[in-house]
Amino acid sequence: MIKKTFIIFGILIYPFCSVAETNDQKKLVDCAGIYYTYSMIPQGQLELDKIVHSIAAKKFLNSHLLKTGLNEDKLNKDLLAIVDELYGQPYEGDKVKKCDDFVYKTISNSKEEILKIVNSGVY
Repeated sequence: MIKKTFIIFGILIYPFCSVAETNDQKKLVDCAGIYYTYSMIPQGQLELDKIVHSIAAKKFLNSHLLKTGLNEDKLNKDLLAIVDELYGQPYEGDKVKKCDDFVYKTISNSKEEILKIVNSGVY
């Protein structure tokens, strides 16, 4: 009886869990797009450390999203759509801060991993 209860409970809860993962994944893709866009701002228009952070965070998120099963073609399509929307707009520190906070909260050790990429000099 208990086993059946757990199975039924699992079946009822599973769709809600996958929706939550999908929403987090969508937000992570949006953040990767923001980082990608800001990584293309010329150095004379934005401090180098902000550009490097954007490059490293985008690289980390791309890798993470692909490892978690997101289709590479879909990721690239979504990123390009975000870049098309944001390219040419001024840097918004608040957007980056919100993305940083979300990424650090959602993916364990992400802050350290992004910092490793920044410090490695390999972008």
